[in-house]
Amino acid sequence: MVEALKPKSGASDDDRLAALGYKPELSRVLSLFDNFSVAFSYLSPVVGIYSLYTLGLGTGGPRYLWTMPVVVGCMMLVALVFGELASEYPLSGALYQYGKYNVSPRYGWFVGWIYGIALLATVASVDSGAVGYVTSLSNAWFSTHLDPASHLTIFAITGGIIALSGFLNSVGAKIMGQISRFGVYVETIGTFGVFIALAIAGFHHGLDFTFSSQNVEHLKSNPLGVNLGGNWWTGAALVAVLANVYIFFGFESAGDISEETVDAQRQVPKAMRNALLYGGIASFVLVLGLILATPAAGIGGVVTGGIQSILAVLPGWLQDFFLLMVIIAFFSCGTAVQGAGARVAFALARDGGLPFSDKIKAISPRHHTPVNALLIGTIVPFAFLLLVLVNPSKPVHVLWFEYPANVSALYALVSFATSGIYLAFFLTVLGALIARARGWKPSGAFTLGTWGLPVTAGGALYLLLMLLNIVWPGPLDGGRAVFNYGWITLLVMTAIVAAGAICEAFVRRP
Repeated sequence: MVEALKPKSGASDDDRLAALGYKPELSRVLSLFDNFSVAFSYLSPVVGIYSLYTLGLGTGGPRYLWTMPVVVGCMMLVALVFGELASEYPLSGALYQYGKYNVSPRYGWFVGWIYGIALLATVASVDSGAVGYVTSLSNAWFSTHLDPASHLTIFAITGGIIALSGFLNSVGAKIMGQISRFGVYVETIGTFGVFIALAIAGFHHGLDFTFSSQNVEHLKSNPLGVNLGGNWWTGAALVAVLANVYIFFGFESAGDISEETVDAQRQVPKAMRNALLYGGIASFVLVLGLILATPAAGIGGVVTGGIQSILAVLPGWLQDFFLLMVIIAFFSCGTAVQGAGARVAFALARDGGLPFSDKIKAISPRHHTPVNALLIGTIVPFAFLLLVLVNPSKPVHVLWFEYPANVSALYALVSFATSGIYLAFFLTVLGALIARARGWKPSGAFTLGTWGLPVTAGGALYLLLMLLNIVWPGPLDGGRAVFNYGWITLLVMTAIVAAGAICEAFVRRP
């Protein structure tokens, strides 16, 4: 830690920025609620649950609900560490900056590269996830005949969402904040509202049902037809927990927009904690309602028919209303992730860390947004979207593994999105441990005090264990095939890191 970089007590945001060697260029217009809204919209309980509920239920049974508090509690350790770092370094490109100052510029660059690519892959993932809901609503309201499985339909709808998000992000951080604010209201309706509606319609089970596995750990009774080894704790739980592991991140994006947030040193740490806590509560309530409303026939029909098979007990107009809320939540989430990814690109370019950095770091004189970085945040996910057209009809043998048939290359890339984010998280928290070992004493507006070392060590251990659980190769007919495809996640991660090494060597400054 460089002594000159330590913040002075009571220093303003811009003073802190100057102490770190940067001049204010972005509009500082976001309030605490705006900052929280961006982080919460990225975390998005509605997007996460509507995307992963059936996988969690199919691999863990109703009991998978109780893995959620464990994940949220452990991730809160990470949020506390990130909050301390955000208070110390209230800069755009959060994780990149934390690694740069805690360990070294090169270390931070790789954290930023991995995290930035993972964010932009997530944009393509989230926005493509909205396609099924958009087509369903369009077919119901406008009598269209859109096929959600058609590659052309996926490409057209997802591409349109990406482009619209890019435009709205470019016209000002305040617009992003307002979209995210609306997203918070929609998420609240889409979680607590669904629970209340299902409760009024009548639950089919009591609370004891949530402690049952419905024997999903056994192959013969698993609704997904996957072999989980016959043991819930050592088999099913390790897979089912991923349905929650894949949801509870995104709170760190509050740090990505620090330079556009008022009183960032104090407000960003609060926003991170609040986004994770409220996201955990909202998600728990929604999943609890869905589980209790499971038809008496069993979970098999839900795993096959999806959440809409549960909502079928509601009046048609109310189903359509909640469907619209889901679509808005997907859009708000994708917009927030795109904005965060663009800030990472801006932060890297501002330090000369990307090809054509002088262009990428440009600020719009009218809107005071990193307009070219936002263009990167639009083009890259659009390029990733092209992978949806790569969909082999037969299994493809690559090195020592087999790429499954009828799995688009976009989904293979998406498998990197979560693993890449967890890798960047782990490297960031590890960097904080390294900094403490070197004598770093946090001096921002928010510090963990004597709890700093145990909280940081606990967060690092959790991230390492979950990262291993995410990327550990499994047979394609095994439980892990529902979350990744054998060795593909590791292969994609290796390829992204290798590409980063080439890029870093190319732009390395003497």
